[in-house]
Amino acid sequence: MQKKLYRMREGRVLAGVCGGIAEYFNLDPTLIRVIWAVVAATGSGILAYIICALIIPEKPWDDEA
Repeated sequence: MQKKLYRMREGRVLAGVCGGIAEYFNLDPTLIRVIWAVVAATGSGILAYIICALIIPEKPWDDEA
């Protein structure tokens, strides 16, 4: 089965991008959020988050994997 990158529907803080990335790489979402906050402090992270929120699809409701 092929892994797919989705934004999370449950347990998300803003748009679910960090939670989706954490699930894809099998990491803790808090770690991804901290890394993203550090990148956002440089200025380019906020734009990258908005782009990811627009491009990455939401996880389907019927997908339990």
